[in-house]
Amino acid sequence: QLQASGGGLVQTGGSLRLSCAASGRTASNNGMGWFRQTPGKERDFVASISWNGGSTAYAESVKGRFTISRDRIKNMLYLQMNNLKPEDTAVYYCAKSRYASGSSSATSYVAWGQGTLVTVSS
Repeated sequence: QLQASGGGLVQTGGSLRLSCAASGRTASNNGMGWFRQTPGKERDFVASISWNGGSTAYAESVKGRFTISRDRIKNMLYLQMNNLKPEDTAVYYCAKSRYASGSSSATSYVAWGQGTLVTVSS
């Protein structure tokens, strides 16, 4: 089970840190990812991280602004979001990959958190 938190309302240029707690079956040997979704649109890839944190990947739209990280001991996943823009407004979901690596494809993920809303005001 994945539980995302940390969303909220922030002004343009502000920062937020999202957290995702994995309970029950551990995710420490799985890649993890963050996706986001706005009403009427597909769930879009944001960032992913491999099982040991050694490999990360980002959507072009967030490169240089967002940082994904994880704490395998605490079974936690994080997304540090800086210099937020109105177009970052969305519900953000954390997810556990079926593989040890992360992936930009939603079909690679077998478990999803409930989502946390991020709203960036202009």
